[in-house]
Amino acid sequence: MKILRLAVSVCLLSFLQGCGSEGNFSDLQAFMDEVRARPKGAIEPLPTFQPYEAFTYGASSLRSPFQPPVKIDVVRRQKGSQEIKPDEARVKQFLESFNIEVFEMVGTLANANGVFALVNGAGGVHRVKVGDYLGRNYGRILAIDEATIEVVEIVPDGEGGWLERPRSLSLKERS
Repeated sequence: MKILRLAVSVCLLSFLQGCGSEGNFSDLQAFMDEVRARPKGAIEPLPTFQPYEAFTYGASSLRSPFQPPVKIDVVRRQKGSQEIKPDEARVKQFLESFNIEVFEMVGTLANANGVFALVNGAGGVHRVKVGDYLGRNYGRILAIDEATIEVVEIVPDGEGGWLERPRSLSLKERS
């Protein structure tokens, strides 16, 4: 215990001796003289910044460069029919407000009421049955089996008529 007190007192005395000695502060004094010699109130002006110019992307309505171009053969193009048309008076279902491309089939369910398909998309997993509508082009579900959902869409032909376009959603296997 005495040795510890002696070591602490020796360290304390050497520390106090270092504080009390007069040192050479000529470099500090020179710096202070230089700072005091500077003119008062001289502040550098702020740098000039270039104003932000907003950029509007104008190619969003064009075809994606990552998809192959669609070749339309005018001679062999299907003509629409006046008999085929969507039912505008029908109340739209929730899944009709999304593109059919966002949906993927993830499974099926079967019970006493029939066979249902599970589709993932539009913020969750939804249960659909034959006769339900899916997608923005009046897509009506025609058939459901273990691996696919058969859908027929009614799309405009561009000349005032309507075409029925078959689509299918395949079961997405686990990846």
